[in-house]
Amino acid sequence: MTAFVDSLAEVFEAFGPVHARRMFGGYGIYHDDLMFALVADDVLYLKADGQSAAVFDELDLPPFEYEKNGRTMKMSYRQAPEAIFDDPAQAREWAVRAFEAALRGRKG
Repeated sequence: MTAFVDSLAEVFEAFGPVHARRMFGGYGIYHDDLMFALVADDVLYLKADGQSAAVFDELDLPPFEYEKNGRTMKMSYRQAPEAIFDDPAQAREWAVRAFEAALRGRKG
């Protein structure tokens, strides 16, 4: 793990326990065994969906993108706002929003 990934347990302490799993050169961030965030190149991205995207859009928070076969692929994760790293209440609010999006997106 990186120091940044290790620090997320403290960032999300008010939300509840989180843990990281390595994936595709980055990390998936999980709560209750459900991935609600990811880290790539020490940048945190939170799960977003149609119900939550507008909040990310208001802050101009970009989606996570990667290259595959010469094409840019966008995932349903958006960059986390910087405020969550200094404000536990903001961190909890954004984690709840991302976790709820992950719950809605779970395949039944």
